[in-house]
Amino acid sequence: MFNKKLLDSLMNEKSIHRYWKEILNTMNDGLAVIGPDGAILMVNQALERMTGYSREELIGSSCALFNCDTCEIARSTGKGKWCSLFDRGYLTNKRCLLMRKDGSYFVALKNASVLKNIDGQLIGAVETLTDISEIDKRDQQIEQLSKLLVSEKGFHGIIGESLAMQRVFEIIEKAAQSDAPVIVYGESGTGKELVARAIHQLGRRREGPYIQLNCAALNESLLESELFGHVKGAFTGAYNHRVGRFEAANGGDLFLDEIGDVPLPIQVKLLRVLENKQFERVGDHRSISVDVRVITATNRDLQKLVTEGRYREDFFFRINVIPIYLPPLRERMEDIPLLVESFIRQLSTKTGKSITGMSSEAMTQLMSYQWPGNVRELKSALEYAFVIAERGLIQPDQLPASIFEKQVPCAPGGAGHDPVSFSLNEKSTLIQALQKTKGNQSEAARLLGVSRVTVWHRMKRYGVDLKKIVRS
Repeated sequence: MFNKKLLDSLMNEKSIHRYWKEILNTMNDGLAVIGPDGAILMVNQALERMTGYSREELIGSSCALFNCDTCEIARSTGKGKWCSLFDRGYLTNKRCLLMRKDGSYFVALKNASVLKNIDGQLIGAVETLTDISEIDKRDQQIEQLSKLLVSEKGFHGIIGESLAMQRVFEIIEKAAQSDAPVIVYGESGTGKELVARAIHQLGRRREGPYIQLNCAALNESLLESELFGHVKGAFTGAYNHRVGRFEAANGGDLFLDEIGDVPLPIQVKLLRVLENKQFERVGDHRSISVDVRVITATNRDLQKLVTEGRYREDFFFRINVIPIYLPPLRERMEDIPLLVESFIRQLSTKTGKSITGMSSEAMTQLMSYQWPGNVRELKSALEYAFVIAERGLIQPDQLPASIFEKQVPCAPGGAGHDPVSFSLNEKSTLIQALQKTKGNQSEAARLLGVSRVTVWHRMKRYGVDLKKIVRS
């Protein structure tokens, strides 16, 4: 039965005032009441948990204590008041970055509104904060998984059945079970990033974040900021706080590509993080502790750089704990058909074209090339073919001309044929085709299963005189 007397008692203003602390402390969102001068007047327990500060430490302190990047902007644009919120009157679902008592950051959605008394006088503002750090991490994991879904076959997205790759897979599985630093060696385009991702997916930190950074793309100052983060005002242009890659990777894996290009001063700072698991943000003196496993990669000879004095020996030994060597594509030619099948399947889905495979002539051309750009170059060649071809099997004249210009015949496993015999045979075949077509280069190209440009290049390479061929 409805108890009107109890309801009236609860709705009494004095009763609500008596229970307001209990009401506010049941909230999951952090709440703070801020005075017109920016002083914190009241907080709930959720805000204490979020920030690491106690109620006693917060009450009476400036709200600038949280180093909120959104508030920094709002305070700088306020017209005579503490911040622009008091001019605008409200703030809705504003994404912001706040600093906890221990110096770490968290991402939050902020809602705020000014408070006025019955006379319309401004008495302060109320703010609520929703911690969305876990949602951010989940979004990163979803993005990583979506990248892996495009290659459903192979070893965690790495295609290869050759003996060389089977050995690589075995080392990856063992390395994943350790927290020791891993370094992946390999030429450009061999798939070093895929190896790093596989280690993360197989490792004990798979539920944690996977963060990556190309160290060759940035100068020294920007690289330091990317790695360790910075505080507002640390240098010209540092208008907001920035979380570094190490802090973002806490509890997970950090992949540093092109580690051979890292400047010596940054190597010193990286060495400290690897040994002590601590670092300072640029412009800040407080040490931040992190639990991160570092995976690196390079296409350079680090041992040689150490000998030349261009790389720190202590840093080299620290990252070279578990080395993994990726073979170039020319040393695992038997994997090319598998890679072609995988790329054609991906590109067919992406483009909607009815490309069913590769002709035997086109596959022969692919197997006769040394692939200096490795798997990346092979994928680019097939992307080119998908632009030219419309349906059916990919033909030799639908492949990039560069593949024919730089042919170096290779047998599976990287063993080459005699280049002198191959050249004589290629020249003889070219002359026969030109004789049969009475010098028509387009028809000769069709007979040979190559492009007209390739015929022209071979004629130039072997010094074939078209007029003599036609006369004969």
